[in-house]
Amino acid sequence: MTLTSLSRLVRHTVFAISLLAAMTTTASAQRIAYVDVDRILESIKEYKTAQEELDRIAAKWRQDIAQEYDVIKGLYNRYQAEQVLLSEEARRQREDEILNREKEVRDLQKARFGPEGELFRRRQEMVRPIQERVYRAIENYASERGYDFIFDKSGAAGIIYFSPAYDKTEDILNRLK
Repeated sequence: MTLTSLSRLVRHTVFAISLLAAMTTTASAQRIAYVDVDRILESIKEYKTAQEELDRIAAKWRQDIAQEYDVIKGLYNRYQAEQVLLSEEARRQREDEILNREKEVRDLQKARFGPEGELFRRRQEMVRPIQERVYRAIENYASERGYDFIFDKSGAAGIIYFSPAYDKTEDILNRLK
């Protein structure tokens, strides 16, 4: 074998190995996509309607609570004006009344707007089914098109869909045993 034919053979071998390596890398590459879930939700009429209803309810409740605070402020102003004329017992009674009303309004605010409050429950009832429908559509799309991961670019949801083949939880648990 001559030096040039040996050189060609080496070049062809290196090229073939490089091509095989590139094909292997490409074949095992993960398919990744992203979606804008907020944009998708905003395009759904039922979602917009639910959001508008929730906004209307929240505004009404805020107004009711603001009115209650105005009543408390009026009680406090009246107490301030009459304080010098009241006995010690009457002052304490009025102060307790004002404090109790404030506590009632704070409790009402928490019951309506707190993490487990009425607004949260209504949002779950009205919006969650629509969100679940969107997530199912994304999962179906991902599995039909062969995507391994789909991210949400619009919010804090992060990964919306992932192929179970990439879940290595059991491997780590086995290593810890």
